Amino acid sequence: MNPLTIIWNFLSNTYHRLGSPREFYTISLYTTPVFGFLFLVLSLFGTYFGLFVAPADYQQGDSFRILFVHVPVAWMSLFVYVVMATAGAIGLIWRMKMAFVVTICSAPIGAAFTALALLTGSIWGKPIWGTYWVWDARLTSELILLFLYFGIMAVYYAFEERKTAEKATALLSVVGVVIVPIIHYSVEWWSSLHQGPTVFAEGGPKMPPEMLLPLAFMAIGFMFFYGYALFLSMQARVLDNERKSRWVKEIVSGKTN
Repeated sequence: MNPLTIIWNFLSNTYHRLGSPREFYTISLYTTPVFGFLFLVLSLFGTYFGLFVAPADYQQGDSFRILFVHVPVAWMSLFVYVVMATAGAIGLIWRMKMAFVVTICSAPIGAAFTALALLTGSIWGKPIWGTYWVWDARLTSELILLFLYFGIMAVYYAFEERKTAEKATALLSVVGVVIVPIIHYSVEWWSSLHQGPTVFAEGGPKMPPEMLLPLAFMAIGFMFFYGYALFLSMQARVLDNERKSRWVKEIVSGKTN
């Protein structure tokens, strides 16, 4: 059989299995601790290399090291929203229950990443810009993203009927995805104090490997943290949503015995 066909069949089968609340719960019990372990290992490597191996920046000195946290969480604030919007679209089009769960469970995590990006950016901005905050295009649009995350959570809990809340949340997520390219290109579209592209710059990264390596460790590590936190949240929500199902009752009775 063609290797591409094998890969496609595997991905398709996994996709459909994860679309089932019971199958997702079973699979997540094994994958969640793996995600947590990979996050811990990668973040420890990233922290070590970022603090003790990467050289000081020739302009910013050691104050630049906060970017090993700031940049990955800023990337994650956008990545999580794209996942939310994609899941929301899948839920609206194919009415997949687990897609709605991904959307609502991702919102608090994305909000945390966004808040952390704003906080670390402000801490970095004080010694570099002389102030914690400026109404810079990138900062302002990132703040709007935070409010959008809050709005999505508020919309979900504003409805008593769960299915209506899921659809409303998914629709807002899809409509709001326009903020992602605005944030990404804000430093190019408007006059900005914010630093331009460094890693994904035209012609390749504009930083030495000693700086790029810990940044990559931290970025990938935070992706695994997102998977870890997301699956934990989804497990709890699946059990709550499916509490009347026989398989959930069996799990609950097994835990109480």
